[in-house]
Amino acid sequence: MRTNSLLPPPSSGAVVVLQAAAAAGVSVCFANPGTTEMPLVGALDQVPGIRAILGLFEGVCTGAADGYGRMRGQPASTLLHLGPGLANGLANLHNARRARTPILNIVGDHASWHLRYDAPLTSDIESLARPVSAWYRSVKTPEHLWQDTVDGIQAAMASPGGGATLVVPVDFQQQAAPDQARPEATPATAPAFDEARVGEVQAVVKDGRDVVLLLGDRALSERGHIAAGRIAAATGARLFSETFPARTERGGGLPDIDRLPYFPEAAIAALKDAVVILAGALPPVAYFGYEGLPSELAPADSLVTLAQPGEAADLALERLAERLQAPSLPTPPASPPYSVPDGPLTPQTVGRLLSNALPPHAIVSVEGGTCGYPFVTASARAAHHTILTNTGGAIGQGLPVALGAAVACPERRVFALQSDGSAQYTIQSLWTMARERLPVVMLITSNRRYGILQTELGRNGIEPGPHARRLTLLDDPPFDWPALAQGYGVPALAASTTEELRQALAHAIEHTQGPLLIEMRLA
Repeated sequence: MRTNSLLPPPSSGAVVVLQAAAAAGVSVCFANPGTTEMPLVGALDQVPGIRAILGLFEGVCTGAADGYGRMRGQPASTLLHLGPGLANGLANLHNARRARTPILNIVGDHASWHLRYDAPLTSDIESLARPVSAWYRSVKTPEHLWQDTVDGIQAAMASPGGGATLVVPVDFQQQAAPDQARPEATPATAPAFDEARVGEVQAVVKDGRDVVLLLGDRALSERGHIAAGRIAAATGARLFSETFPARTERGGGLPDIDRLPYFPEAAIAALKDAVVILAGALPPVAYFGYEGLPSELAPADSLVTLAQPGEAADLALERLAERLQAPSLPTPPASPPYSVPDGPLTPQTVGRLLSNALPPHAIVSVEGGTCGYPFVTASARAAHHTILTNTGGAIGQGLPVALGAAVACPERRVFALQSDGSAQYTIQSLWTMARERLPVVMLITSNRRYGILQTELGRNGIEPGPHARRLTLLDDPPFDWPALAQGYGVPALAASTTEELRQALAHAIEHTQGPLLIEMRLA
């Protein structure tokens, strides 16, 4: 039955989809809807329990859902407009896939009877969705709306986690939904580990060889850190995390676990001649292929798996520590703050000042290497906090992930340590933060260039001429960060010296009524 009314009746398909999502644990929807999602928009007023948050760009919505899912361990939903809307969000869905984040993408489609006319916005949604979705389904009949929605959420929650994409034609949203079974979502199975693998690893670490524990996923929880520290103290094993972990705990006296170096030469040197124990991590490979360097950072015959991603790597580490009779770690003395003399801002002074300033249980979304690496190195001395990194390398993640983390954890302060070039990809995040009154502190590294591209030109033996160099510079004209921020309703400060940044951070931490941006002008 066709209808021209876009206001869904109480028993519409749109209501059924949202009721099923809410019943399965979805409580937030990051939305950038269009015409084919209007019944779902209207249904949000009829289904209690789902908070709707508008993003001005689909990449903001998908990145925010990623940050939310990483911190809550439960999916948010996105609401996206047809194939082009989904396509605008693909970069951050790629990052979320690499982070194994549970997300439910709800994508509207043309009315089922309209698809054959190939209207301008008709597209192959499935081909767009498949590469970033652990599960995909397009609703075929309105009798299955509830089941399809629950199936998608359960697929997103299934180990090791991932995105699910549900496509709902607009006529199925509009029409009164037929009677259908309304099963509850089955709780996800608790992760486990393989005791036999623990025994194999125990034999390896006791035979006197050089051992590296490469940690990812649940191994980077607080329990995982402590267990890995015990193992290292008992055996001399060296500890690294994945280069870009989805989530890692840091500071507060936890063992200082450094990230595996980004550039392959340094990573290969760190792992050379060692047995590499994989605890929640994948076999390490180079981020890019370079002539003359192996893509595999450690030989395959040097790898031993303790726990795969999605398994209980933290519990496996605890079991290994028990079998090794590794003693408990002593309580470390409180780390003194860094002494940072006044002077021009450098990446190292930024990292140390932020480490000094972090309140307990902060969340830091890190995107950009200029200040990101120095901060992570310095942050072992900070109060206990959580770091979220750019798992998939698609630029434009840092601000949306911080937004989603702030929605997920309103009791915790969130910081976004962001480079100036990558911040422009999803700068619309500022407006949503301001609208939702989220007290996110944005720290923009303002060096007016794409530093990583300049580094890569050198690594490729290219002496940049005027055209190549112009593609790496952001100084003509330079961004006016205070004006940009204020245009989105976000107050802003600028700092060029360590003392100015120290004062700006103190002010930002006291500012709790919404977001605040600090431009850090590097020398």
